[in-house]
Amino acid sequence: MQITESLHAALVISNLERSEQFYSRVLGLEKVDRKLKNPGIWYQIGSFQVHLILAEAIAPDATDSEKLGRNRHLAFAVANLDAAKERLIAHNCPVQMSASGRSALFTQDPDGNIIELSE
Repeated sequence: MQITESLHAALVISNLERSEQFYSRVLGLEKVDRKLKNPGIWYQIGSFQVHLILAEAIAPDATDSEKLGRNRHLAFAVANLDAAKERLIAHNCPVQMSASGRSALFTQDPDGNIIELSE
């Protein structure tokens, strides 16, 4: 087997409106059309997509709240980490700088899914 490309990651969410606020307005991701009957939202980042799937119940995923990077997470590259940090703080999102000293931070969406932003 030879894997040639990463296509998408799927995250489970509990509220479409709240998640859209975070992913569209805070992170600034671009929504794409989806023609599926089940509720959700898809976002395009280059050739990669993030699929948000609505679920009735969500089990907490983080096992290490002291170091969010040691949990399952999505990682995105950003052009300016300081600007990203300021934007997250302005929207009252949690921010945890990378414990490794790298130019990276971790935040969480409204359902606790962990997102890494790295410069």
